[in-house]
Amino acid sequence: MNLKKSFKENKTRHLVVYITVAIAIFFGSTSYADNPIIQTKYTADPAPMVYNDTVYLYTGHDEDDATGFKMLNWMLYTSTDMVNWTERGIIAGVKEPLKTFVWADGHSAWAPQCIARNGKFYFYCPTIYQGKMAIGVAVSTSPYGPFTDAIGKPLISRGNPSDYDPTVFIDDDGQAYLYWGGNGPCFFAKLNKDMISLSGDIQVASIDFKGTPPEASYTEGPWLWKKNNHYYLGWASRCCPEGIGYAMSDSPMGPWKCKGTIMDPDERSSGNHPGVIEFKGNSYVFGFNYAILKQTMSKKYERRSICVEKMTYNEDGSVLKLPWWTTKGAPQISNLNPFKRTEAETMAFSEGVKTDVVTEWERSGRNNKKIGDRIFVTSIHNGDYIKVQGVDFSKGASTVDAGVASLRGGKIEIHTDKIDGPILGTINVITSGEGDNWKTITTPVKNIKSIHDLYFVFKGEKDLFNFDWWKFNIK
Repeated sequence: MNLKKSFKENKTRHLVVYITVAIAIFFGSTSYADNPIIQTKYTADPAPMVYNDTVYLYTGHDEDDATGFKMLNWMLYTSTDMVNWTERGIIAGVKEPLKTFVWADGHSAWAPQCIARNGKFYFYCPTIYQGKMAIGVAVSTSPYGPFTDAIGKPLISRGNPSDYDPTVFIDDDGQAYLYWGGNGPCFFAKLNKDMISLSGDIQVASIDFKGTPPEASYTEGPWLWKKNNHYYLGWASRCCPEGIGYAMSDSPMGPWKCKGTIMDPDERSSGNHPGVIEFKGNSYVFGFNYAILKQTMSKKYERRSICVEKMTYNEDGSVLKLPWWTTKGAPQISNLNPFKRTEAETMAFSEGVKTDVVTEWERSGRNNKKIGDRIFVTSIHNGDYIKVQGVDFSKGASTVDAGVASLRGGKIEIHTDKIDGPILGTINVITSGEGDNWKTITTPVKNIKSIHDLYFVFKGEKDLFNFDWWKFNIK
């Protein structure tokens, strides 16, 4: 053996390993979203909107006992890092106690979309009117709502069963367009500047499918967007199963040339529904699958779960095809600050837990004044957990505060980087005979540096306590 050569090779190999590790430590490893991105509720028909450095994800909501399409309200989730999502609650609905449209038949809150214009937010929603599909429009001065009916009647109501799945787009010249349509052609019309009335006649979109595979054909769920002077029209393609097809044009009115699929249909999911955004220099496509349902049931019900993937364009503007929704979704683009109050319903992933909301009131003389809605994590049992990803502890930490309401008491073990990773601290939630009154518990934690994932792992029996928020304190 040539010992000199062997020593040289080992030295070189060790140097490469050292440099590789040093680069990984310096730049940090990339973390990715866990698909599906919402686990505490069944969500469908994603409608992402970018506003003020935040992604507002408006969703449909499949009820926990849904067999077919049982959808009574629309929900909102937000994120600034594309990985940790915060539930914001129900923002509109078709049934009391939150019935946004008095003319609605009281069921079928189907795929919506929200858009901002001149300090207002316009929410286009398909539902049932006099036994037929119709599209309403609600308005708010805040992306969080509350949304109220803008015109007191449907915006689109022709008795046409295909009048659902609206998408709205405002071009650079200020002209707004509304596209919609399912199980038939894709319709469109211009909107007036007031965003609540049509300008001109309803037309049928001209889409050329020549030379494209049958799995790219139009079914429903259109989504209109623009990038680098190209106009794009995406849709849920060829039912069933459904993938995501798309077309390109030089005009928001077409004609459109189909370019194939962004994602091919897959037998693991009968449906799909695209939502496309640009956020902080990246492109993303949202859709849904049935992965969470299939964890507990073999029978197929309409209980869907939203997913997201990063999307890439080719030099000619066409979209690079994606595989079916992976469990590793979009990469995390910023870290979470643990020294600000973080709502417990902010999570990258969870198992076992649910979320709930209560309206809180303040007694004012003879009247009660509404303070707001408190959303919290509930239905907590032994072994359930919440994962929060990419938490930046570069300033160190000494204690953690947690807002809880004790039912039977229990513990919150805070693990780092994996569910059975090192314990950062343990929050003891003691039953004090105060019922479900909220209280703050402060607990010491080990001093920690750099960026870590956190796992809030719950220990005890069942229905342990409710969990509202957490916040670390700098040493």
